[in-house]
Amino acid sequence: MDLGLKGKLVVVTGGGAGIGAGISHACLAEGARVVVLGRRSENVLAFMDEMLAAEAQCELVEAHLEDTDRCQSAIAEIQDRFGDIYGLVNNAGVNDGAGLEKGTVSRFEESLKKNLIHYYALAHYALPSLKRAQGAIVNISSKVALTGQGNTSGYAASKGAQLALTREWAAELLTYNVRVNAVLPAEVMTPLYRRWLDTLGDPEAEVKRITDKIPLGHRMTLASEIAAAAVFLLSPTQSAHTTGQHIVVDGGYVHLDRALT
Repeated sequence: MDLGLKGKLVVVTGGGAGIGAGISHACLAEGARVVVLGRRSENVLAFMDEMLAAEAQCELVEAHLEDTDRCQSAIAEIQDRFGDIYGLVNNAGVNDGAGLEKGTVSRFEESLKKNLIHYYALAHYALPSLKRAQGAIVNISSKVALTGQGNTSGYAASKGAQLALTREWAAELLTYNVRVNAVLPAEVMTPLYRRWLDTLGDPEAEVKRITDKIPLGHRMTLASEIAAAAVFLLSPTQSAHTTGQHIVVDGGYVHLDRALT
C-alpha cells in the first residue's frame, strides 16, 4: 500500500532509539525524508551509522528539547536545510518518576519540560511549514494518560495533556487541512524500558508478570507496531479524513476485561 509519503519531510523527535527509531524506519520505508531531532547518544549514533550505511534519506539535528529557544532554532535549521516540514512526530520523553508523595514541585516542573512543553513548542514553530504542506502531527502519548501508574505525576500530566492538545489542535487546524492524531503505547520493549527492568532483582520475572496481563498474545507490543500506526496517521492518502483520534496500540492491555488474562 502506498501511503503517499514519498519525498515528504518528517521530523521525529527521539527518532534514533526505541519507538522513535521504529517510526523513523517506517517513514523511510515509505520513501519519506526523515530528520531525527533530539540528543546525541550511543544508541542514536548507532542508528545514524546504520542509516548512513543504508544510504537512507535520514539526517540528525541535535537539540535538547527542554530548551524552547533551541526548539525554535532547530525548526528554522530544518526548514532552511531541507524545506517545508510535512509531518511532525512528537515522540521524545521519559517516564521520570516525578511523583506526588515523594516528589517536589521543581521535579514536577522539570518533568513537564522533558515530556510536554516541547510538544507545543515544536508544533508552534513548525506550524507555518505544516500549513503550507497541509501536513500532519502525530503525538506519541501513553496508556498512563488513561490509567495512571503511581509515582509519576509529571509524566502522567504530560501524557494526559498531549491527548487534550491532540484534539485541541485538530479543531484549531481544520481550516488548514492539517491533521492531528495521537498514538498510545502501553508496554513496549525499548532501551529505556530495558534499563528500568535491569534495576530490578529479577527482570525476566517482571516481564512475565507484565505480559501475563496483556490479553492479545501475552506479549509486549513491538516498536514497529507503534510505528505502523504512526506512519498510517501521517499518510495524506490513507488517513486523509482521520483527525483528533487517540489510537491505543497495546494488545488490549488498557480496554479489555482483565478476566481475559
